[in-house]
Amino acid sequence: MPVSFEDICDKYPGKVSELAFSLRSFLFKHLPDIAEYIDNAANLAGYGYGSGYKDTLVSMIFSKKGLKLGFYKGATLPDPAKLLKGTGKVHKYVEFMSVDDISNPMFLKLLKEALKTYRDRNTK
Repeated sequence: MPVSFEDICDKYPGKVSELAFSLRSFLFKHLPDIAEYIDNAANLAGYGYGSGYKDTLVSMIFSKKGLKLGFYKGATLPDPAKLLKGTGKVHKYVEFMSVDDISNPMFLKLLKEALKTYRDRNTK
């Protein structure tokens, strides 16, 4: 049976679910024509411009305490505010513990840089 975004959210505490819906709305607002892809096995939501992994821009990763937004090739993004976490050599993520984290202007700047990098990578 296919899993929806709502089905994934229902598995987590109300605070995490509310945060997920807020982050999702933010992504749809600031990433033109972005599509949502639900990964049934991993219980995560991917956002991108095609169904392939290389077309993924970000992935929402749920936990009992909050959310992470994983950035495809995040290690290559400029991050002067040091929002990106993780030890991976390719992928990095931003942690969200409250709605205030979503409204951080430096997060929006990082998201726009990820979109620009994606477009540059796919227009060559």
